[in-house]
Amino acid sequence: MTSVMIFIGVVGWILLLISILRYLKIKKEDNTKTIKNDVREEKSKVVVIGGGTGQSVFLRGLKYYTPNITAIVTVADDGGGSGVLREDLGMLPPGDIRNCLLSLANIEPTMSEVMKYRFTDGVLKGQSFGNLFLAAMNGVYGNFETAVYKMSEIFAITGRVLPVTLEDINLIAHLENGNLVKGESNIPKHVKSQNTRISKIQLEPESAKPLDDVIKSIYDADKIVIGPGSLYTSIMPNLLVDGVVEAIKKSKAPKIYIANIMTQPGETDNYNVLDHVKAINKHCGENIIDIVIANNEVLPKPVFDIYSKDGASQVLLDKNQKHILEDIGIKVIECNLVEIKSNYIRHDADYISNIVVNLALSHSYDNEK
Repeated sequence: MTSVMIFIGVVGWILLLISILRYLKIKKEDNTKTIKNDVREEKSKVVVIGGGTGQSVFLRGLKYYTPNITAIVTVADDGGGSGVLREDLGMLPPGDIRNCLLSLANIEPTMSEVMKYRFTDGVLKGQSFGNLFLAAMNGVYGNFETAVYKMSEIFAITGRVLPVTLEDINLIAHLENGNLVKGESNIPKHVKSQNTRISKIQLEPESAKPLDDVIKSIYDADKIVIGPGSLYTSIMPNLLVDGVVEAIKKSKAPKIYIANIMTQPGETDNYNVLDHVKAINKHCGENIIDIVIANNEVLPKPVFDIYSKDGASQVLLDKNQKHILEDIGIKVIECNLVEIKSNYIRHDADYISNIVVNLALSHSYDNEK
């Protein structure tokens, strides 16, 4: 009974919030102030493919450089609050979608904080209110794509957010020791416990179809950005959906890969920049990346030590890797991509966005930060 009352209370909260939002004056920033004038005039169309924290951080900076953003987001997550809703309600995992919507949103800061709020007690412990909001929208409209679209309208987002597919997909990892692991959240744990590496990632089902708008946006793009994000659990799930890689290769837009700053324990241990590119080519074939943006900043030791305790190391590029990448036709842009806040390492979204959009507009860019 307690669980039922809590659920009723949450639903009531969601309905109240929807009612408030109907009358709330959404703060849409004046585009002439928030978006660089020269960029806005040319209306560069940028498609960003990925998921997880890296994608949402990048989108937060990109929206100030162009209004024409399409975020294509993985729906393979099966852990945390998203995994619970996926299992209990039979819906697609909302977490990565929610993060991208909030990154592109133009709403009151207080409302943004409400959406990010995580319950700390009871049956909802660990669950994000934004996840519940999206779950409620999914229940109201009976369709996840429509729910995301409606939530995009409410939040007055810059650009749009698309789940890569509406099918219920799972990740399967083939490990170098011959074992198979099913489920995005299980993969890093088993890689570490079995002291092995990932050899190959596949989707179940392998024939999962993308949204029509996903393919259309790729063909219409002026620039396609892959990453930043977890190589095997955020980026690959998008590229493995049937028809996505084919559309990327056929698109006339230059394709940019934003390399990670740090490796991810249980996923990309000891990988350098070239290793990441090789993994993408192994799964997708060559000619899917034209440009790699890689970090060349060595981290301060106190910050690095925090991450190294968990087994993470820097993803670095040396001259040999650069020559190999250039030999296979990939241009390399090296710069300081690091932003450190409260000892957390993130990509400098504003700086990377400036590089990406200037490339899209065929402008020169400055490698010095």
